[in-house]
Amino acid sequence: MSTRLQKIGELIKEELSLIFLYKIQDPELGMLTITSVKITPDAKIAKVYISIFEKDGRDKKIEKLNSIKGYIKSNLSKKVNHLRQMPDISFYLDDTLDYVEKMEKIFKKIHEDDNK
Repeated sequence: MSTRLQKIGELIKEELSLIFLYKIQDPELGMLTITSVKITPDAKIAKVYISIFEKDGRDKKIEKLNSIKGYIKSNLSKKVNHLRQMPDISFYLDDTLDYVEKMEKIFKKIHEDDNK
């Protein structure tokens, strides 16, 4: 990914974080974190990866975010109005922490088995 696209991604990540903090106050969404924003090479699409603390209903929360992405994009475009074209945004679940947790359990089990 080019430096320009990385900078756009970081800018979008920062501004989306502020939008979630101050504009979207939906208790249904719970605690969530934007982990990364990947911009396609043509800069037309921004894939926003979200980590959601509560494991129950994660898919519904991602669906909810995608259902209000017009509102989110409208707020975002006001903040990053210097971009020539505002990328379309889509939200995806980042399950990296789940994978790390799973691997830690496996390593712990291996370690326990070795100590027997």
